[in-house]
Amino acid sequence: MTSRKRLVLSYCCLALLLAVLFAVSLFWGSVALTPQAVLAALTGRGQDALSVGIITQLRLPRAVMAALLGAALSAAGYLLQTFFANPIAGPFVMGISSGAKLAVALVMVAFLNHGLLTSSLTLITAAFAGAMASMAFVLAVSRRVQRMSILVICGVMIGYICSAVTEFVVAFAQDSNIVNLHNWSQGSFSGMTWGNVRAAALVVLPALAAAFCLSKPMAAYQMGEAYARSVGINVKAFSRLLVLLSSLLAACVTAFAGPISFVGIAVPHLVKQLFGSARPLVVLVLLGVQELSLHAYWDNAVGLLTQFFYLPLLRLGAIVAMWTGQVFWFYFGAFLLLVLSSWLGCRAKDPVKK
Repeated sequence: MTSRKRLVLSYCCLALLLAVLFAVSLFWGSVALTPQAVLAALTGRGQDALSVGIITQLRLPRAVMAALLGAALSAAGYLLQTFFANPIAGPFVMGISSGAKLAVALVMVAFLNHGLLTSSLTLITAAFAGAMASMAFVLAVSRRVQRMSILVICGVMIGYICSAVTEFVVAFAQDSNIVNLHNWSQGSFSGMTWGNVRAAALVVLPALAAAFCLSKPMAAYQMGEAYARSVGINVKAFSRLLVLLSSLLAACVTAFAGPISFVGIAVPHLVKQLFGSARPLVVLVLLGVQELSLHAYWDNAVGLLTQFFYLPLLRLGAIVAMWTGQVFWFYFGAFLLLVLSSWLGCRAKDPVKK
């Protein structure tokens, strides 16, 4: 099978998986609904007001938001890995999500303590400001250090500091607001409205379109700054654009769903390993489709565990961490088996002489 046919088949399989998970997320929940009731509610022919309200006002906005923000988070991770030329760079590792989390928490506490409601634009603006502040610190450090490991450590340090300050800020929130802030800080798609979906779409879709348009310059940038300059790319302007796009996408995710860890790192690597391509255009398309599928799966997993095991406080962040840990141990086990098989092969070729 040629690479082109394999990619087309991959697109079709992931799109089918997305459609199945998206449909399951609509009729699967604490209130069981039949596919016929879901279809009737979507087409406007539903007679039961309760089922129509559950589908159109609760489950459908949540499913659309999970797909939209999932694609944004994976694209942000891929852009950061391209910019830093580091395979473990991501919004969470580099402290960008934590900076956005701190800014949003400050705004939410200030508004809620004064009895004011926060709009979607206010949350996105605050998250973007916090993300850019964290990114500015990381970039300042990157100019002074030569080792990428030190830069990653600085990003992790920023993340822990911002998380600690966020917990300190939440402690001063009123008792009635602490629960909402805690649920948001753990990552959650619950409570999404069509207003949130429209606001997120106005930010995420143009940013994703811009990332797709930058696929060819990105391929040249991945081969080194010298090569990128030789083909006529303004490296300084292109680097700034990568930073802005990645920060904007990560900020939008944090503003609505809270910080979600490790997705920006894991999904790009999974796409490259599963589909055998590192071209930016191919990876970005597959990232979008696969991340839509994964987030639909995670959202359903949270609902399933909450429903059957009576875990009302179980959040998306815990599910993502559990899944990412399984992926890590799978690859780690495969690496150990490879090393062991190589060692046994060497022993078999060179037996010890007595």
